[in-house]
Amino acid sequence: MISLYAKRRFINGFNLAMSLAAMMFGLFWLIWILITLFNAGIGAISPALFTEMTPPPGENGGLLNAIAGSLMMTVVATLIGTPVGILAGIYLAEYGNRGWLAPATRFINDILLSAPSIVIGLFVYAIYVAKVGHFSGWGGAFALSLIVIPVVIRTTENMLKLVPNSLREAAAALGAPQWKVIAQVTIRASRAGILTGILLAIARISGETAPLLFTSLNNQFWSLNMNEPMANLPVVIFQFAMSPYEDWQRLAWGGALLITIAVLGLNILARILFRQKTVN
Repeated sequence: MISLYAKRRFINGFNLAMSLAAMMFGLFWLIWILITLFNAGIGAISPALFTEMTPPPGENGGLLNAIAGSLMMTVVATLIGTPVGILAGIYLAEYGNRGWLAPATRFINDILLSAPSIVIGLFVYAIYVAKVGHFSGWGGAFALSLIVIPVVIRTTENMLKLVPNSLREAAAALGAPQWKVIAQVTIRASRAGILTGILLAIARISGETAPLLFTSLNNQFWSLNMNEPMANLPVVIFQFAMSPYEDWQRLAWGGALLITIAVLGLNILARILFRQKTVN
């Protein structure tokens, strides 16, 4: 008869083996995707990619206007969504212990976190683009900011809750009002985690295509006017990859590689910042 100890060892070994097998299965496809992306996209990386406009079929060109448009909309979306997310996260962590508003806010935030991005794009199209009568960079930035906000809210709330209450009590014992305790103690103690959440939110919106199809659309020419249709990398990649022209497909692979490297860099930076704070 198998002893209880041997049975537990068998179950533990079986679960560990299944976990490792699942991890290796996921890593296999991830590595395959990355290898394919680098093989197909590395040939498109050249100075022309960063200095020339998106070309018509059959001509050489680059992605300068798409890169500039994506950077502008990402920066504006971050500037809009980050203050809202941080302030809402502070309220939930520091003031949301009583009443119905905080649970309702958390519930809505969870919905936004799990909502498909195309639904957010359609929402902004209905309330903004359809009202002004044209696509624009502002519409794209508004749609991306709605994706930034719930990520920053969740991260800010979680990071502030990790701050020991003894720090708040010590500051309060010295006579500091609550707003100063939050500004001078809790936010300073959790600033690395909050910054990590902001970087992860930027990484999240860097490759979003569906909201921009409904809001900023695209522009084959150089334009920094946020009130006009604006070129952006995700939509250009989508359109060029679906085209029958090999030169456009090559640029699409190059743009996809650029976004992948940018998102990878932001994630690595976020983890480095968070780890340094943990070690300290």
